[in-house]
Amino acid sequence: MQLLAIDLGKQSFHVHGITDDGEVVSKKVGRSRLAATVQELSPETVAMEACASAHHWGRRFEAMGYPVRLIHPRFVMPFVKGSKNDAVDAEAIHEAALRPTMRFVPVKTTEQQDLQMLHRTRDRLITQRTGLINHIRGLLGEYGVVIAVGAFRFRRDIGNAVAEAKLSALATENFNALIAEFQALDKRIAEIDRKLVAICRTDERCKRLSTLPGVGPVIATALIAAVDDGRHFSSGRALAAWIGLVPRQYTTGGKPRLGGIGKRGNQYLRRQLIHGARSVLIRIAKRSDRRAKWAQDLLARRPQQNARGNRQQNSTHRLGGVAERRKLQSGVTGL
Repeated sequence: MQLLAIDLGKQSFHVHGITDDGEVVSKKVGRSRLAATVQELSPETVAMEACASAHHWGRRFEAMGYPVRLIHPRFVMPFVKGSKNDAVDAEAIHEAALRPTMRFVPVKTTEQQDLQMLHRTRDRLITQRTGLINHIRGLLGEYGVVIAVGAFRFRRDIGNAVAEAKLSALATENFNALIAEFQALDKRIAEIDRKLVAICRTDERCKRLSTLPGVGPVIATALIAAVDDGRHFSSGRALAAWIGLVPRQYTTGGKPRLGGIGKRGNQYLRRQLIHGARSVLIRIAKRSDRRAKWAQDLLARRPQQNARGNRQQNSTHRLGGVAERRKLQSGVTGL
């Protein structure tokens, strides 16, 4: 069998393939029997959607000696025939994997998934902390107490604001409990940040990435978790497109029409890169090097929000240079 496609699930999986004699194999398999079934069919390649648990199964099948092709679900969707079910999905994965121009997702290592887990946990905690800050500020506003916007100002002012406000015993007790909840979230986020810093200091790829302006432990580890090896991309422009740091196209009839940055790509990584660009642009006025002059000229022509996206896009595109390309080939991700 040349190719075996698997529609993944939690307990139920559906496999689809065509034997060398032209016989179609399409059957449902339980979780405990999946590895044995793949071994019995002995395909040259295994194809799956890049969805939940795909990287786990990808590593397992690669350990068994089978090359794995992971496909983004968006690229599988056009091959779905008729009503959607597991058998149809498995057949669609099979058809998509046979396309000569199909793009595949590299299987993540365990180390990459560990880093990605830290970043996802950190992102969730920050969202919860922001929501809690807004909740407390809103409640305090009902008592005529106004606190400045921002986590730093909130952390600095909240204790005195509650202590100095003339609140009832019940309100004070509730606000103190909410403040304790905020401090617990703050402490957990700080712990994850320390872990990311420690990882960045021991990883050579992170050290090289951290030499780039605006790139710190958060962005460096996020890039390693998402990309790992920059050689998956042919150029810095290809990486910029994958992240989503390129404008949307509406080109037809040979007339190029470019819009704003789209929603496709790695949204978390794109957001962190824009934060990194913001930190650089804040300090760019006092510098006179070539990169600073380019950014100053850009700020003079474009609004600051657009300049942030353009700056990161340009940094990614500059891989055409010899030094940057050497960094990419040595295992540094595509910045």
